[in-house]
Amino acid sequence: MISKKVIAVILGGGAGTRLYPLTAARSKPAVPIAGKYRLVDIPISNCINSNINRMFVLTQYNSASLNKHIKNTYQFSAFSSGFVDILAAEQTPESPGWFQGTADAVRQSLKHIHKEAFEYVLILSGDQLYQMDFAEMLQNHEKSNADISIATIPVGEKEAPEFGILKSDDNHRITSFIEKPTKDKLPEWVCDTGEFMKQQGRHYLASMGIYIFNKSILYNLLDSENKDATDFGKEIIPDSISHYNVASFQYDGYWTDIGNIHSFFEANLSLTLDLPPFNLFDNTKMVYSRARMLPPAKISGTKIEHSIIAEGSIIHAESIANSVIGIRSRIGKGTTITSCYIMGNDFYETIDEINHQQERQMPKLGIGDNCELENVIVDKDCRIGNNVIIKGGNHIENSDHPLFSIKDGIIVIKKGAVINDGFLMTA
Repeated sequence: MISKKVIAVILGGGAGTRLYPLTAARSKPAVPIAGKYRLVDIPISNCINSNINRMFVLTQYNSASLNKHIKNTYQFSAFSSGFVDILAAEQTPESPGWFQGTADAVRQSLKHIHKEAFEYVLILSGDQLYQMDFAEMLQNHEKSNADISIATIPVGEKEAPEFGILKSDDNHRITSFIEKPTKDKLPEWVCDTGEFMKQQGRHYLASMGIYIFNKSILYNLLDSENKDATDFGKEIIPDSISHYNVASFQYDGYWTDIGNIHSFFEANLSLTLDLPPFNLFDNTKMVYSRARMLPPAKISGTKIEHSIIAEGSIIHAESIANSVIGIRSRIGKGTTITSCYIMGNDFYETIDEINHQQERQMPKLGIGDNCELENVIVDKDCRIGNNVIIKGGNHIENSDHPLFSIKDGIIVIKKGAVINDGFLMTA
């Protein structure tokens, strides 16, 4: 039974600087996605759907929000052996420093992980969007008699320089690895990815950063053979290829690494398509998250097209198109929202609190009347007044301001920001 064979280790991520300002006060896996989830819900849900119910989440930077979410969300039955435990970076006499990388994080956590009975360790990233059956990967691992398995995905010439690229033989054993090759080196790394993938121009095998290790192999690699190695992708995996049987498990579904603001924005907006690449509406691949006792969304006189509206929202907008509207969002009359991700709010304001804010000439929590927002991410608990126009676009240069940041033409309103009436940002 797979649940008794496998322990999952989910890497809580580093500082996440490329997702700033969304990671200014939270770790990458804690960033809200799809209006009601957190990024860490994706690997945890994939594990649960694969009948893997023993998970450790390794945390370090800005971990308070992530720790709270996991504690409030994942509580298994008393009659189950399942758990999602947080292993925070800790200074001890044996390990006086913080986590120095993915491999070092696992190495420092082995003293806690080894107390469980298991044969394999499944190592996952906490900041990727995909739906995978890890049971299939484990079956492939055992069938191949592999020491290590790496989940791989075919990519094209444009994407290949962003990943670690692998080559495998006819038996899907990985024979070589290169980290982020330049385009002039790519012809040497063409691999047989299958006819369907080759027809799409996806000739290269990229590592997804998802690994299965035999227990003894992982311990040897981290404690004996590579004591100074700090990273799996850059050190442990390349060094292992010539010494161990490292198998490729090719995944042909949707997968994206939420590495920067642009990929995060595109991943969220893609959920609004008629046939989204990541399917939230699948009985067999459910995404789990914190169960909130919120009322259904209330919408009055709004034209909505290709959008997701989360529960607890109160919306009077004129129109919402190609957008994701998060929990407890409030949007005023006459407002248009186009190609935006509105993360919503952590609480409701009472009538007395709204009146008190108005006396202080402070906008209400949410988005006011007669606003226009386009190509914008609005982080949690923002106050945007009336007659505000904020429109992103490729013509706007990257910059950072106290209330917002601009990256790749996307304007990100920072968490808790207050935007007063009449604010204009279009160029």
